[in-house]
Amino acid sequence: MLLAGDIGGTKTAMAMFSAEHGPRAPIAEKVFPSGAYPSLEAIATEYIAEVGLPVTHASFAVAGPVSRGRAALTNLPWVVEESALEAALGLESASLLNDVEAMAVAVPHLRPSELRTLQVGNEEPGGAIAVIAPGTGLGEAYLTWDGSRYHAHPSEGSHVDFAPTTPQQTELLKRLQARWGRVSYERVCAGRHIPDIYDFLKDEGRFPESEAVRAAQAVAQDRTPTIMAAGLARPDPDPLCLATLNLFMSILGSAAGNLVLAVLATGGCYIGGGIPQRMLPVATGQGQLFLSAFQEKGRLSPLLARVPVHIIVEPVALLGAALHGLDSAVAAGRVSV
Repeated sequence: MLLAGDIGGTKTAMAMFSAEHGPRAPIAEKVFPSGAYPSLEAIATEYIAEVGLPVTHASFAVAGPVSRGRAALTNLPWVVEESALEAALGLESASLLNDVEAMAVAVPHLRPSELRTLQVGNEEPGGAIAVIAPGTGLGEAYLTWDGSRYHAHPSEGSHVDFAPTTPQQTELLKRLQARWGRVSYERVCAGRHIPDIYDFLKDEGRFPESEAVRAAQAVAQDRTPTIMAAGLARPDPDPLCLATLNLFMSILGSAAGNLVLAVLATGGCYIGGGIPQRMLPVATGQGQLFLSAFQEKGRLSPLLARVPVHIIVEPVALLGAALHGLDSAVAAGRVSV
């Protein structure tokens, strides 16, 4: 029995899987508010007791870099270790992988219904694949082909220096440098920083702030959902909120294009995370802004125009964690299928 989890800065999804039923058929599943618990062990212990199943293995996708079986989560005050999880939960084995790496594990197994294509492109068989996912933070990963199957690799490419591509983005960089010093893409292109873009554009003065949006933000614990809801409202989106989302999507497009160039992802670019799931499928304008920035790479723009671009429209990190956990157990001879 495998316990798999997708541990994010906002929520943690837990599910039970077996080799017999496979990674597409969880036996039990539940979502927990991450910030309400002091540790991953606390959530897992509560969940195992609740479902009452004899768990032997665990696989967790975590929002942070994993090194030697240990991860300090980027957007939670948790340190997670495989050995500590094994001891606390009484497991034969526990494994950690980055959450976007888990998305990458799932990519070769995705169904057409789980994807929305932004750019058909011309997929090269066996070409590397890029995965980028803005959620609470910004994550990246990639896949390479070994001649018979794809292998997922983690990346911390979202923490490279933010490179503005327009005068407006340069001014945004200056503002954020005054606050943070060094500015990475994650300081700009992540859900938790959408309010920073909003405040920058408000102070820029091109779009007035509406009383309704100001009032909603004043009572919101998290301003990001308020800005997104107003910016995506149809038929009358709030102009300032819409401009915020447009700028965000342009920066995401540039970051995705950079990742494609870095790994030469001729096999495609997959966009995950909760924000694109809401923004790109329903807002053709933002999709076009994304593709314009994605392709704008000077002499290599024709290459970017040939790369297939897909939005992952379903949560798949949990699927990736289950695939990873079951595959690891089979490879180690712990279970058979």
